[in-house]
Amino acid sequence: MTVRLPARVAAAAVLLLLAGCSAEKTGTASPAPNTSASPGASVNPDVPKVPAPLDVSKYTSKPCDIVPASVLSSLRFTDAGDTQLRDDGYGAAGPGCAWKISGEGISMQIVIATGNRDRGLGGLTGLYGAHESGQFPFLEKAPDVEGYPAIYLDKKDRRPGGNCHLDIGVADDLAIAVYAGGYEGQQDSCAAAQKVAAAVITTLKGA
Repeated sequence: MTVRLPARVAAAAVLLLLAGCSAEKTGTASPAPNTSASPGASVNPDVPKVPAPLDVSKYTSKPCDIVPASVLSSLRFTDAGDTQLRDDGYGAAGPGCAWKISGEGISMQIVIATGNRDRGLGGLTGLYGAHESGQFPFLEKAPDVEGYPAIYLDKKDRRPGGNCHLDIGVADDLAIAVYAGGYEGQQDSCAAAQKVAAAVITTLKGA
């Protein structure tokens, strides 16, 4: 059975994931328990380096603009995006934007994880560290996105259920997350996430 997440639920899941947090029953974010391996201290030689850092500053106050409307409409997201800034509830990881297809339970989320960077937990290095410490057991290298390294990361592999979480390194200390939720399976969810991720990188290259 396919689990379809509402846009706000998907958004919260991604933000909590990138912030290295866990959800309490109240739905608020709380720091994950300390582990012997700090997420920001990974020295894993397998962590890919970013070829040329991209500047995200133009979009931190308006994260919905980082994905062109033409790309969103091609994926049938026609409603306005729901902006999530760092000073809002689940914004610890950084500013983001969520879109949904009304009545279908399909959602798309992006997060510019500047909050993780500011805490010294940023980039793919921090995410590999979170994987190594056991916070996020599932990590798999993804195809590069417009020349930038990417991974799939989650508590478990939920791609077969139509939920694809893709993180792209845009600087060695900064990653952008793209989450596609509520799709029929791995192929369509990750194809949608890859398409949005490619659009994000193209936008940043031209900024």
